[in-house]
Amino acid sequence: MAHPADTRTTAPLAGFHVRTSGPPGPAQDLVTRHLRLLGAEGGAAGPGGRVTLTGARTGDVSAATSWGEAAGVADEATVQAATGIMAVHGRRDGAPRGLALDYVATATGILAVQGLLAGQLALARGGHVTRVEVSAQRAALLAVSQYLAAAGAEDGEAVELGPGGPPFRSAEGTDFELETLDPSSWAAFWRALGAPEEAIRRGWRPFQFRYATACAPFPPVLHDVTRASAWARVREAAHASGAQVCPLRSQAEWTRERRETAPWDLTGYDTDATYRRPVGAPLALPLSGLTVLEAGRRIQAPLTAHLLGLLGADIVRVEPPGGDPLRGMPPCCSGISARWLALNRGKKAVEVDIKSAADRKRLRAMSAEADVFVHNWAPGKAAELGLDHEHLAAVNPALVYAYTSGFADRVPDAPMGTDFMVQARTGVGEAVRSADEAPAPSLMTVLDVLGGLLGAEAILAGLLLRERTGRGVRVDSSLLGAADVLTAPARTRTARGLPTRRPAGFRRPLPTADGWIAPTDTCAAAAARHDLRTLPTGPALELLRAHGLTATAVTTDLAGLPHDARFAASITRDAHGAPAVPAPWSFT
Repeated sequence: MAHPADTRTTAPLAGFHVRTSGPPGPAQDLVTRHLRLLGAEGGAAGPGGRVTLTGARTGDVSAATSWGEAAGVADEATVQAATGIMAVHGRRDGAPRGLALDYVATATGILAVQGLLAGQLALARGGHVTRVEVSAQRAALLAVSQYLAAAGAEDGEAVELGPGGPPFRSAEGTDFELETLDPSSWAAFWRALGAPEEAIRRGWRPFQFRYATACAPFPPVLHDVTRASAWARVREAAHASGAQVCPLRSQAEWTRERRETAPWDLTGYDTDATYRRPVGAPLALPLSGLTVLEAGRRIQAPLTAHLLGLLGADIVRVEPPGGDPLRGMPPCCSGISARWLALNRGKKAVEVDIKSAADRKRLRAMSAEADVFVHNWAPGKAAELGLDHEHLAAVNPALVYAYTSGFADRVPDAPMGTDFMVQARTGVGEAVRSADEAPAPSLMTVLDVLGGLLGAEAILAGLLLRERTGRGVRVDSSLLGAADVLTAPARTRTARGLPTRRPAGFRRPLPTADGWIAPTDTCAAAAARHDLRTLPTGPALELLRAHGLTATAVTTDLAGLPHDARFAASITRDAHGAPAVPAPWSFT
């Protein structure tokens, strides 16, 4: 039961203290910043890469981040290269390219905060966690886990993998993203612009699968059609068809528009009821004995729940009658979608028809026995169904109710809150590419993954707040919050008068006779002076190392990652035969 002195606590880490020590590690600033946002004191910027979180009633839990153990994998660029991130992000362009933002470091920092929160929660529940280790290498493998699973499946992709994809450009030069989940809206939009029927038909499937494949090689004539159409006509076609369009914003535009806020929001229930922790066996993992109900679609909420499951919680997926249709999305392993398994393996499932009053009543009854309810339904859907936080809190005042949204109601006239639309609206599409590349949201689902990580971070904070106060908590996180966290270093550079975008050629791998090499960011300029195109990758790496330069081979075929010596056989196969990446934390 919560300690009586803690019942007035309004922040999960109020009264906790942060200190840093040891050699530098990736994302330390992010870790200390998030801990302070959650109420902790201390944590002034310093050189230390180990962050210790001290609670007066619990004790110390420390977390350290590292780039990983593999030779040549020593910074953001080389981790992106080795784990396949460059290959996936570069599919649109037909060659590997690095994300110009520090994506892996950001994910690593969020995972480290999760580890610290989970460790303190374990201590509060009678566990004995004192140290957490997070490697950027494992964080990156988690980020590409769906692409890795698909590459290692028994059968092939349902669509062609090849260069191409949005954004589109209007006659005036307005670059924009298009979004629709409905094939009839897709067709109506293009017919309104006069596109050929054959191109409309051929374009839908790669457009629909771009979330899964990170590319969309649809007919080039569709780009020709928008380039011949005025922006006003494009908007009219979208409005009439039910599709949505969003012009790409620059980072400067979004910075002027955004308001400073935390990437998540926690609101304690105003109730006299208190949570009483059941007495049970010793904890095997920080969340052992907790139950999470997940009504998630696609990536964001399912990944949030997946992370909670890796921390020991029992996850129960709420699926529609007949089960999640994405279970059958190719490619498959043992008849089940490899991508689906990457986020949902090990979860229990229950089929609930949320359109049925009887099934909604059953879901409310299930929530009465749960610790967490998480969903990413469309805005307003939960309230419409009578399944919003106030409805479920009425039957379970100790519930942590989590909503992982797109825009978090922070953007007026926001478009559909999907990954690529949020990238377009917030300037991420500009930030992920260097100054010599046209802005374009990455077709790798960078925000869905970070949004899932932020969702788990926020829920862990909510669980710790519940542990301290005895009351349930509403938790809100979003893809918008993920975009803000990801672009925070770019905003800092801008505030210091530095260029907003990375320079031309930033994180552009160097071709060899049989592949690609990525040097570290600090070695890139010197490495580019060497012509490696006549050398195989192995000798090319030896040449650079002989000159004191650090570099690694770029993984271009993710199917080979399980056998890559850089990962020391850490990638395994699950019971269905699908590749599975390890948990990103190590607890001791």
